[in-house]
Amino acid sequence: MSTNEIKPIKEGKVREIYDNGDSLIMVATDRISCFDVILNNEVTKKGTVLTQISKFWFDMTEDIIPNHMITVDVNEMPQYFRQPKFDGNSMMCKKLNMLPIECIVRGYITGSGWESYKKDGTVCGIKLPEGLKESDKLPEPIYTPSTKAEIGDHDENISYEQSVAHLEKYFPGKGEEYASKLRDYTIALYKKCADYAIERGIIIADTKFEFGLDEDGNIVIGDEMLTPDSSRFWPADGYEPGHGQPSFDKQFARDWLKANKDHNWTLPQEIVDKTIAKYLQGYKFLTGKDLV
Repeated sequence: MSTNEIKPIKEGKVREIYDNGDSLIMVATDRISCFDVILNNEVTKKGTVLTQISKFWFDMTEDIIPNHMITVDVNEMPQYFRQPKFDGNSMMCKKLNMLPIECIVRGYITGSGWESYKKDGTVCGIKLPEGLKESDKLPEPIYTPSTKAEIGDHDENISYEQSVAHLEKYFPGKGEEYASKLRDYTIALYKKCADYAIERGIIIADTKFEFGLDEDGNIVIGDEMLTPDSSRFWPADGYEPGHGQPSFDKQFARDWLKANKDHNWTLPQEIVDKTIAKYLQGYKFLTGKDLV
């Protein structure tokens, strides 16, 4: 089969999705996007880190909820995917009917949550204790869902009650059941994984999950899970509330772009190297293994 025969059915900023009949093959590329723009550089091994971290968490949380992963072994995929460029960064997955909610959980106050709290003491309508500092740990993780926007639009933060109504529109008679299950799964997954990560030296400040329904109508976790692209990872060493924290992702790239306005969306190699090192370090902290 010639290598140009299979085209992805969907191409995101970083990932490509291929239809494989009764399954999908999701490929995390080494593309990097900052501020919603794909940069001209590639970050070698980044796609492999994202795929292997998702696999690691899917394996760890099977006791809480089933996931969509079938295999990350390209030898169990169609011949076309047994090329070096797909090895390690590809995951064959069950097809799901995805639920139209981004399930966001926040264990620490940062980012847009901090901006909102400074204004009126709430995050996504949830009243928080007075006197919190930026990057403080919250007394309990909070669930702040959002709608999944079409490409080009922004996701919209909604309350839990609005998530019930939103799901009810798509799945009449099921809104309350699905909304409460999504909330409970999201909090349970976050608590288990955040407790594990902190012992390995990583704070998971916040993350988002996506869920879908399998052919029997069961809720299954899909997409990616607890990667540096879908989560805010901070080094526990040196954590200090009162200001923003350094992170295990593309922070180097973002900071450099902000400081160098004539960048033309191209990073110098040393910033690319630092970014790669950060992803690899995050992987090792979490799994205890070097990425081979």
